[in-house]
Amino acid sequence: MSTAVTNDLAALATGFSRSLRGAGLEAAPSSTIDFAEALALLGTDRPEHVFWAGRACFCRRAEDDEPFAETFRAYFGNVAPIYPRGRLTTVPPVPVTRPPAMFDDDDASRDSPEGPEEDERPPRSVAYSATEVLRTKDFARCTEAELAEAARLISRLRLRPPMRRGRRLEAARHSGRGVLDVRRTLQRSLASGGDPARLARRVRGARERRVVLLLDVSGSMGAYARTMLRFAHATIVAHRSVEAFTLGTRCTRVTRQLSWRDPDAALARVASAAPDLEGGTRLGECLYQFNESWGLGGLARGAIVVFISDGWDRGDAAVLAAQMARLANVAHRVIWVNPLKASLGYEPLVRGMAAALPFTDEFLSGNSLEALDELAKVIAR
Repeated sequence: MSTAVTNDLAALATGFSRSLRGAGLEAAPSSTIDFAEALALLGTDRPEHVFWAGRACFCRRAEDDEPFAETFRAYFGNVAPIYPRGRLTTVPPVPVTRPPAMFDDDDASRDSPEGPEEDERPPRSVAYSATEVLRTKDFARCTEAELAEAARLISRLRLRPPMRRGRRLEAARHSGRGVLDVRRTLQRSLASGGDPARLARRVRGARERRVVLLLDVSGSMGAYARTMLRFAHATIVAHRSVEAFTLGTRCTRVTRQLSWRDPDAALARVASAAPDLEGGTRLGECLYQFNESWGLGGLARGAIVVFISDGWDRGDAAVLAAQMARLANVAHRVIWVNPLKASLGYEPLVRGMAAALPFTDEFLSGNSLEALDELAKVIAR
């Protein structure tokens, strides 16, 4: 590493250390040196590495974590301090005036006439993250390159499965709950001369709750269908108890096709299995087919059903309302995801959306990466 780069990293570490002291942390000079050496080894192209390296150098107590994260966010610009995605792009250093709160009392002398001028301060690198902009950008306004990057980020989503109480009993951690486990109690009593001093019990374990994804792949959803199929693929690959169906002019089960690890190969198989992609919309008839063939017979019972559609329907709205009522009676929760909900001044006035909304428990947008994160959290409740 050249001397110029080393000096830039040292100035970056020193400025960040001053900001931490301004926030109330004990940023010792030795910690600043350790942080500068860590930056020399790691570089600054991975913001998550910079964050955890700084946390290891400057945080000594649990109460230091929150002010450190806030100072990191303020100092390094718009990059998220925890689990940021994408690469950190550094532009040429420019003089930047930081707020007075970012400096400790020793730096107050810099504002005096005897101190150095503002332009003589060590410059701070200005950083931005294109991923942060992409996270809130509507999929319909994304370019092909941005959609490809969004698909990559969707595949990295950490989806927690919803849980439910299982029927099988398992060993309890505490002896005050559950039913008596006679066999384990007798085994334990051998260690105390046959005296059952500690009772063993069993409780009902937890199992993953089934998730059913109903994806509208008609022409009106063309701007979002591919991204939603990517989300369905990531969900199915992460968890076994997930089923997926496409809805257009017919209902097609595509769980097996989306189970392939390669997302491009999985979407190609979905296109072969569902010939009504980007065609017409008959949500009521499709939902009737799902209820009769799969849903009411078992897949939807006690499951979380996620209906992803803009609500545009060429069929009879009364049929859709009747089938939604049947589905809501057997499902644990019904979530409707409409990408148009994020539009300014949107109201669910189209007949399909108006007919289905009274039978839904959650109404979300799902039009961006940030909205898909919210959807994953709602499913995991």
